[in-house]
Formats: sequence, C-alpha cells, structure tokens
Amino acid sequence: MLTERGVEFDVIEYMKTPLDEATLTSLVDKVPNEPADMVRNDKNFKELGLDPDDYVTPGDVVALLVEHPVLMQRPILVKGDNAVIARPSDKVFELVD
Repeated sequence: MLTERGVEFDVIEYMKTPLDEATLTSLVDKVPNEPADMVRNDKNFKELGLDPDDYVTPGDVVALLVEHPVLMQRPILVKGDNAVIARPSDKVFELVD
C-alpha cells in the first residue's frame, strides 16, 4: 500500500533485531491506543500463561514486549511523533493521507 502511493519507508525486523526498552516506550507513547493494544493476545500469549489484566500500563507492556517481542502487535507505522497500529491495514491511511 505504501509503495503504491510512493511513500518511502523502512522496515524494522524486530524479531531479528529486538526493540529496546527506550524504543518500545517511545512507540507506546506515540500510538493513540491503550498500551495493551500493542500486545497480541494470541496463541503465544496463552501458551505463556499470561493474564491480559497484568499488561495494561505502559511500563507493563514495554517490559512484556522486551521479554517476548513476538507478542508485539504489528505492523506499527511511525511518522514523526505519531504512530498507528496498522490493523486493519487501512489504518495506514491515518498517517499517510
């Protein structure tokens, strides 16, 4: 979608190069959603025996994602001081249009 619109972007493969605490904190601050929205409450989350109620504050979410980067909701698009969780994909247009 971004390529079709001529938008240049960088892809960060966070599983190969995990995001550090400072970067994750910055992302949590930029995304307008609740911090817990950055956590994928999926099969991996359940297999780890985690409770969603334990990951609602920014600090808790950042700590969880530092330890378990696979649980980060993705993709996240960042433009300047703003970011959006691009699920569904048309959320991308909140930052590029």
